[in-house]
Amino acid sequence: MQNINQTLGQYSELFMLLAALAYTAAFLAFTWDLVKSSRRIREMEAGLAETAEERQLVLAGAVAGGKRGKSAGALQGSTADDAMDYQGEKRSAARIAVALTVLAAAVHAVAVVSRGVAAGRVPWGNMYEFCTTGGLVVAVVFLLVLTRKDLRFLGTFVIGLVVVMLCAATIGFPTPVANLVPALQSYWLIIHVSVAVAASALFTLTFAMSVLQLLQASRVARLAAGGGDRMPFMRLVPSALSLENLSYRINAIAFVLWTFTLMAGAIWAEKAWGRYWGWDTKEVWTFVIWVVYAGYLHARATRGWTGTRAAWLSIVGYLCIVFNFTIVNIYFSGLHSYAGV
Repeated sequence: MQNINQTLGQYSELFMLLAALAYTAAFLAFTWDLVKSSRRIREMEAGLAETAEERQLVLAGAVAGGKRGKSAGALQGSTADDAMDYQGEKRSAARIAVALTVLAAAVHAVAVVSRGVAAGRVPWGNMYEFCTTGGLVVAVVFLLVLTRKDLRFLGTFVIGLVVVMLCAATIGFPTPVANLVPALQSYWLIIHVSVAVAASALFTLTFAMSVLQLLQASRVARLAAGGGDRMPFMRLVPSALSLENLSYRINAIAFVLWTFTLMAGAIWAEKAWGRYWGWDTKEVWTFVIWVVYAGYLHARATRGWTGTRAAWLSIVGYLCIVFNFTIVNIYFSGLHSYAGV
């Protein structure tokens, strides 16, 4: 048994609270960026749309390659590029939001590391630690992707999910720093859980993109039918097809990681309990998640399941992950009942 440093554990909880506050500030900044940019685009459209027909095309984002003048070119530079490359325009609110996210992630990392040092082990032995570590990985993956692609339009949704994860950990699953239960005292904990956290973080990103894909598709259909634009903030979001394509690529990577998670869990189970598979509730739901995402990848690649059907399959897969992490851990007893709650 490792000696537990309770004082350092308390500092870890304090750092976690500070990280949650910084993430909340970043969430508000990302939201303000959407509101501010949407308002500016509305003002530009008011001067650009000389006829009702032209205005409808601009709102729907359907004008491409035509002669739209200098104002139209400025509007195009203000809205999302389907390639998700950075435009020349500076968005101060978005920059502040990214800076706050970097600060929050740094404090968050200190909280997670100090928790591990206090316990003398890797900090993902219960639901509190898995949730806080998972939130950190989500934020870090988001920041890494931002170095290549302009996904700041996802900030409100991704950082909002991180805030929810930290609130769930500190309020719903508070767990004092302690030693691991015997079943978890294995090097397979590092291999199995770390890959599961990485896969879950990628699935979190694709969940946010799939939700935005559905909203964008609904918005474009409404505009094409002559309806009003009820979600002006979506003008900063790329087309539904671009979101779907990027989501598919990230899901493919996450699926490989989840497959390894399933395999590593089976090997660990054989070493711990003498069998690779025992139809434990946790094992079953891990397999269910694998089946859902395998179906998503197969249906989209070979059966032509694109658009809203693909988005819904991706969302269902993520909801299965949430169910597996919360309901299964809390309400179903089994060999994996060491959630710490």
